[in-house]
Amino acid sequence: MQLIFHRHTLALRHTFTIAHDSRRTQETLIVELRDEQTGLRGFGEATANPYYGITIGNMVAALETVQNIVEAKAWQTAEHLWAMTQPLLARNSFAQCALDEAAYDLMAKRAGVALHQFWNLDPARNPLTNYTIGIDTVENMVVKMQEMPWPIYKIKLGGQATDDLAIVRELRKHTPATFRVDANCGWTADQTVQFAPTLQSLGVEFIEQPLPAGDWDGQCHVYQNSALPIIADESCIVEKDVDMCITFFHGVNIKLTKCGGLTPARRMIANARQHGLRVMVGCMTESSVGISAIAHLLPLLDYVDMDGSLLIANDPAAGVTFDFGRVIYANENGTGATLKV
Repeated sequence: MQLIFHRHTLALRHTFTIAHDSRRTQETLIVELRDEQTGLRGFGEATANPYYGITIGNMVAALETVQNIVEAKAWQTAEHLWAMTQPLLARNSFAQCALDEAAYDLMAKRAGVALHQFWNLDPARNPLTNYTIGIDTVENMVVKMQEMPWPIYKIKLGGQATDDLAIVRELRKHTPATFRVDANCGWTADQTVQFAPTLQSLGVEFIEQPLPAGDWDGQCHVYQNSALPIIADESCIVEKDVDMCITFFHGVNIKLTKCGGLTPARRMIANARQHGLRVMVGCMTESSVGISAIAHLLPLLDYVDMDGSLLIANDPAAGVTFDFGRVIYANENGTGATLKV
C-alpha cells in the first residue's frame, strides 16, 4: 500500500466572496491510496482553509505521522483505519477527511460496487444540489445566475457593505428558482428575525448560520422567533456539536473536511435524524474527488450543497456530473472519482 499526495491549485471561475473571506484560487490536497497488489487506487480530498488554520503543508505533515499505519495494511475497513489514525490526526480533521474518503473509495472498488451500493443506499430520491452565488455587486450576482441556470441557488449574504434584502429582491426578479441564504455568521439575532418574513415571501427555503458560532443566546432567540428554518454550519463542526444544536437549530450542515470524513459524517447524520433535525451536507470548494465522495451520502440527506467542482475552471479530476441540480454518478466503482493526470 502506498500513501501518495497530489497538490493542486484550483482556479475559481469567479472571485468567491463570503462574509469572512474572498479568494480567486483554492489550494487542495488529493490523497491517493494505491494498492500495489491489485492496482486499485482510492482517492480523497481536502482543501486548504485559512479560517480554520488549514494549509496543504500541515495536512501533509499530519498524514506523514500516520503513513506507517496506512501502508502497513493492518486495517481492514475504512472505519478501522479512521479509528487507528484519529488519535494522531485529531488536530487536523481536514487531513483525516482526505484519508477517510480515499479508504472508502478503495474499499468499494475492492468490492466491485459504487460506494452508495456498498452502504446499501437507494439513490432514487436523492436531493438536488444548490449552486452558490457568492457576495458581489447585485449586477454580477445576476450575471452568475444567468451563466448557470439552476433550480436552487444558495445566496451568500452578510457582507458589511451590502443591503441583503435588496439583493434577494433583485435576484428574485430574474429566476423562479428556490433560494437558500447563507450569512456565514454575518448577521445579528435581531436582523435575522427581522429579515426572515421578507425572505420567506421571496421564496427562501432556509437561513444558514446567520450568527457567530458562539452566540447561543442570540441563536436561542432566533430559533424561537424566526419565520424560516435555521441550519447550523459553523456551529456544527464535529460529532459532539450535533447534540448542542438540537434545541438551537432546525437542521445541521455537515462538512466532511471539518468533521474528519465520511466515517464521522455518517454518525452525525444518524444522530441528527434521531433528534428530528434536518440534514444537509456541504462542500468546501473541492474538485470532483471530494464532491464525488459527498454524492454517495445523498440518500441520507434532505439538502446538499455540492457545487464545488462547478465553481472551478481547472478540475484535476473527473467524477459525478450534474444535470440541472441532479447528480449523475460516474460509471466507476467506489466514489467514481479519477484523476485526469
